[in-house]
Amino acid sequence: MTTNAVDKILLAHGGGGRLTDQLIRHNILPKLKNDILAELADAAKLELSSSSVCFSTDSYVVKPLFFNGGDIGKLAVCGTINDLAVAGAKPAVLGLALIIEEGFEFRLLEKILESAADTAKQNNVPIVAGDTKVVETGAADKIFINTAGVGTRLPGVDLGFDKIALGDKLIINGTIGDHGMAIICQREDIKFQSDLESDCAAVAELVCKILESIAGVKFMRDPTRGGLAATLNEIVIASGHSIEITEADIPVKPTAQAAADVLGFDILNVANEGKFVAVVSPESAENILSLCRNHPLGKDAQIIGSVVRTADAPVVELITRIGGRRIVQMPYGHELPRIC
Repeated sequence: MTTNAVDKILLAHGGGGRLTDQLIRHNILPKLKNDILAELADAAKLELSSSSVCFSTDSYVVKPLFFNGGDIGKLAVCGTINDLAVAGAKPAVLGLALIIEEGFEFRLLEKILESAADTAKQNNVPIVAGDTKVVETGAADKIFINTAGVGTRLPGVDLGFDKIALGDKLIINGTIGDHGMAIICQREDIKFQSDLESDCAAVAELVCKILESIAGVKFMRDPTRGGLAATLNEIVIASGHSIEITEADIPVKPTAQAAADVLGFDILNVANEGKFVAVVSPESAENILSLCRNHPLGKDAQIIGSVVRTADAPVVELITRIGGRRIVQMPYGHELPRIC
C-alpha cells in the first residue's frame, strides 16, 4: 500500500515503517523541500552568522483549521517568526512537527503544508527540521502543529522589561482583535456572518527594519492570546510601571468592534497574529511611527499610550472616549480557547 492508495491518514502512517517513510517522502518533503531538510537527519546542520541566537517554540491548535486570512500552517510559521522578531532576532530557520489524528484527509494535510511552505519561503525562513506523529481517532482534533525557530540576534539590540522608563511611548502597528474575531465568527456553534479576516502575518521584516535603523526601542511583544490587555499587563507587572492608554487612539476595525460587541467580548482581550506592541523612547516614537506607516503591515500604526507614574500599585488604565477612566485587567484566560 502507498499513500496514494488511501485518501486519509492511517494509524500505520505513524508507526515508523514503510507508510511513515512514504508519508514523509511523498507528501511532506515535496511541500517543504530544501537541501537541509532533504537529508532527513536527526538534527539540522546550520551555519549561522552569529554566535548570539534566540530560540523559540510554540504549538498551534486553532479551530477551525482554515479561516478567513489564513490556516493552521500559515499561523504556525508566522507565529514563531514573530516571536523571534520581537525578541530582537532576525529569524533564520524553523522546525515543524505534526501531530495528526487518524482519518485526517491527505488533501487537507497537503493544503496546510503548502501554506506553511509558501509562508516560510515568502519570509526567507526555511523549514529545516521536522517530525510527524499519528495518534488514534479521538486522541487529537484533526491536526496539531508544533514549531521551533532559531534567529540571530541583531547587533546592538538589547530589549527587556528593565529598559522601560517613565515617559516611554507605546506603539502598535495596526488594528487589534482581527484574528480572534475572525476565528470566533467562523466557529460552527456560532456561525456569525462577517467579512472579517485574520491579521495573520509575519512581522519580522518590519520589526527588523525598525530595530536596525532607529534607536530607542526598549521592549517588544506580539499580543496574541489575551490580546492587548494581556500584553500591557505583562509589561506593568514585570516593569513595575503603570501604563495609560487612550481608547480613541487604539486602532480597531468597525467590523471587529461590532462583532465583539454583539458576541460580548472586550476587544482589548481578543487575540492578534500580525501585530506587535513596542515600548519606545519619546524621542524616537514619531520616527518609528512614520517607518511603520510606510510599510504594508504598519499602515494603521498608532501611538496608543505612555508609561506613567502611579501612587498606588502599577496598573493599566484606559482613558475612555467620553473622558472616563477604567482599569484594564489581565484576562482570566477562558475568553477565546483554541484560537492559535
